[in-house]
Amino acid sequence: MVREAIDRLFVDIAIINSECMAEIEDSELEEMAVNLWNWAVTKKTALGLSEEQIAKVRHVACKLECMCEGSAASEETIRRQILMNMNTGKGWVDVGNAMIADDFFQAAMAGLEKLYVILIQSCSTEVHVTMQKTATEWEVFRVLAYQAESAIAQEDFRRASTCILHCKDMLMRLPNLTRYLHILCHSFGVQTYKLNKYEQSSFWLSQSYDIGKMDKSCVQPTMLAKVLRLLATAYVDWDDKEYYKALIAINLANKEHLTEAGLSLKVKILLKYKTANEEFLAAVMEILHRGMSLDFCLHIAKLLMDHERESVGFYFLKIICEHFKSSENIGKALLLHLDMLLQRKEELLAMEKIEEIIIGHQTGRQLRRNLVGCLHKILWKKAAQSFQVQDYGAALHWYHCSLRFYACDQTYVDLAKLQRNMASCYLHLEQFDKAKEAVTEAERSDPTNLFTKFYVFKIAILEGNSDRALQAITPSENLLRAEEQEENVVLRYRGLVVMFLNLAAQFALKNGQHIMAGKALEYLAQYAEDGQQVLTALKCLFRLVVPSVSQMPESENKKKEIDRLLTCFSTALPKLVQYFDGEASISGLRINEAQWFRKIAWNLAVQCINDPVTMRDFFIISYKLSQFCPSDQAILIAQKTCLLVASAVDLGQGRKASTTSEQTRLLNRALDQIHKCRDIWNLLKETGDFSGDQCETLLLLYEFEVKAKMNDPLLDSFLESVWELPHLGSGTLETIASLAMEMPAHYPSIALKALKKAVFLYKKKESIDVLRYSKCMHSLINLLVPDGVVNKELCPLEEVWGYFEDALSLIRHTEGYPEMEILWLMVKSWNLGVFMYSRNNYMSSEKWCGLALRFVDHLGSLKSNCETQMNVLYSELVEALDKKKGPTC
Repeated sequence: MVREAIDRLFVDIAIINSECMAEIEDSELEEMAVNLWNWAVTKKTALGLSEEQIAKVRHVACKLECMCEGSAASEETIRRQILMNMNTGKGWVDVGNAMIADDFFQAAMAGLEKLYVILIQSCSTEVHVTMQKTATEWEVFRVLAYQAESAIAQEDFRRASTCILHCKDMLMRLPNLTRYLHILCHSFGVQTYKLNKYEQSSFWLSQSYDIGKMDKSCVQPTMLAKVLRLLATAYVDWDDKEYYKALIAINLANKEHLTEAGLSLKVKILLKYKTANEEFLAAVMEILHRGMSLDFCLHIAKLLMDHERESVGFYFLKIICEHFKSSENIGKALLLHLDMLLQRKEELLAMEKIEEIIIGHQTGRQLRRNLVGCLHKILWKKAAQSFQVQDYGAALHWYHCSLRFYACDQTYVDLAKLQRNMASCYLHLEQFDKAKEAVTEAERSDPTNLFTKFYVFKIAILEGNSDRALQAITPSENLLRAEEQEENVVLRYRGLVVMFLNLAAQFALKNGQHIMAGKALEYLAQYAEDGQQVLTALKCLFRLVVPSVSQMPESENKKKEIDRLLTCFSTALPKLVQYFDGEASISGLRINEAQWFRKIAWNLAVQCINDPVTMRDFFIISYKLSQFCPSDQAILIAQKTCLLVASAVDLGQGRKASTTSEQTRLLNRALDQIHKCRDIWNLLKETGDFSGDQCETLLLLYEFEVKAKMNDPLLDSFLESVWELPHLGSGTLETIASLAMEMPAHYPSIALKALKKAVFLYKKKESIDVLRYSKCMHSLINLLVPDGVVNKELCPLEEVWGYFEDALSLIRHTEGYPEMEILWLMVKSWNLGVFMYSRNNYMSSEKWCGLALRFVDHLGSLKSNCETQMNVLYSELVEALDKKKGPTC
């Protein structure tokens, strides 16, 4: 709210002039301006106003104040206007709007001229005139300084320099402002230097120095030296022709206040130009004579070396070593000298220096503990450089130097790493015995180190020692120990494990050890977190192992290899899924990778036809990977097949499950796969004609089996839609009936309904399949009459009689009805007659036994054996019935 009001006032004041405010008395207008000004001062912090908003408020107040410019303005009013204009202008400069500020500075200067006239006219004595003149000049000085700041902000060097030179001329009368103007010029010099305006910067810094010299009581030598150092730097950056000016400036700086920064800058200036060695010698000797520290002297020596002034640099190092020979830090000079010699390939001199260091260390002039590590680092660095250019003998030489020093000071060196590095050199030189000795020493010092294990692995591979190689690349123990530590430690260690296994696999392949390479790749896929690394490891592993496995005959060894591949695939699958599921998962490269792995898993599944569980696991892996491929018809068919096979296997395992919980788990998993498969099947049907595909029937049977075995309360509602399906065949119905009665399911009513529909479908056909019809009728009658006892809850006896009559009718009119089925029907009907007799239902008994005789007439080779026997039995039955008294039906 306040901020919006300030912005409105600022906009409005631009279009308001004295004529607009003519009706307001000057006193009222002045009071408004003063109140607004004071409000900005007092409310700044309370209201959290920004510097720009304060500048706007002052701008409005100052404009209002200046509208009171009557011809008879009082001295107080003029002074107030001058102050307001100065502070308003300064406020605009501070917030980065120097152009607006200029108008206020000009108004302030005009006000000062007006005030000066008034003051001179009112003075009665010469002393009074001098006082007023000095007071006015002080204000003029401030305005000029502010105008210079504004000009610098607007990059107007000419106007800024004019203002500052005018101020400089006034310092004789205003000596108290010397320090202020000195600092202001230094600030201008820094600003323009940062903008790469070196000529302007050198002007401002020169002015700052000149002004500072005018009154050394208020400007410290340290400040003058600081200005001169920056001035020397500006000269150097400005133009090579200003070299001598830079040198004069830095000499003046060092004369004002000697510092290491000044001496260092002088050397840098000398290095920039073609300075003779004599001048450098004089400069460095000055450094020594000035009592500079050892560290600073070494810094200068290194600076000389880095700028290819080796002769002066080495001479200076020699003098440094002599000058500081009694210092406890002399080791720094010795090591720098050694390092410089090695960098410039002065190996013979370097060896002399190493001998000097070792002898000194042994005879009492020991290196400080922290420098021991520096010495080893220098030697290792030189060895590494030799190794990179394949000069393995030289690398060994420098490593031996490190080992020699270790013999007299066993601190600050990783002995195992040193031995590993030496072993690497020996291996490249094909000195295997020495390499083995070095690795043995490394293993003794740090047996769990992964790099040590890598060299153990290398030696084992070269020796053909498979057991030793396998032991070296097994990272599980070390990794488990690392996982007990902090997360960042685990990640770092796991990264080392991955690198180690990667290198091990490459080395084994290079040396023809495919089995060891496979194990390394297997571990790599297990421990790597990066999806690309896992993918690469698996591809290499499968390309290495799968072809040989495919050619193996069925055996225990092949099963072990298949199980190994499955374990590796299953462990790495979540990482592959995460990798394929990344932002770039739709890219062609990743699609091709997913296709490759999907096909590998599919082919492995096909090879496991005799191991359903393993086959199922590979098909599920293939299905999961296929989800990252485009859903074209081929992929949908593959996904459907994978899920159908997996569901069938889970159902088969569920039938054999030893516990209820295990069976439930398998059935639930199968049901989930069935639902996924049905979704895929629905998509697949939209891509073409699949009328000959049995997928829908299989899904129906699988789902029915799951629901039946799990005693699903919604089984009946599920079947309601099933019964109405137009494509439901008699074979499917017979399977439903069988499943309905397979333990633990027990749904005789569903089985009966299914068998009735199946019989109906058989009879409905123009040409009856007698064999299948006979089996279906067998199942139906057996369901209704188990063990010769009629199940009246399922079906009345009259309906059962009808099924026997249907069978007999088909037997009479069709050839090919199986004789054993006819015999079975005969025995079944006879047993029913006997059962009725036992219940005193003599009429039904005679009826059913008579039916049995009618079946005898249609027997083939068995008729002669059965006919006589059945007639005898039937005669005995009729005779028994005649003897009975009582009701006959």
